Amino acid sequence: MASQQDLSFKAGETVGQAQVKKDEVMSQATSTQDAQSAAQTATDLKDQAASFLQQTGEQVKSMAQGAAEAVKNTLGMKTDTDTTTSPNNNPTNNPSPTI
Repeated sequence: MASQQDLSFKAGETVGQAQVKKDEVMSQATSTQDAQSAAQTATDLKDQAASFLQQTGEQVKSMAQGAAEAVKNTLGMKTDTDTTTSPNNNPTNNPSPTI
């Protein structure tokens, strides 16, 4: 028959092993949460970068359109479909002579 000391030793050993196993599981859970957090942060940064690039592209396009309109206006190549008004095409600046 096992002595009381042997039983106490085995019980203590089992409790120690359970504590080690619990610590391992908690460490793995923390690592998983850290990985999920890092993945979410990466996704957020990717979305922010895409938004920034889209806004920058729209600004560059708008600036290029404005520059093209300025060149057309300067060279007198403005068409009737242009939405901006030119001082050269404005009848109030160049009134026709009255006869």
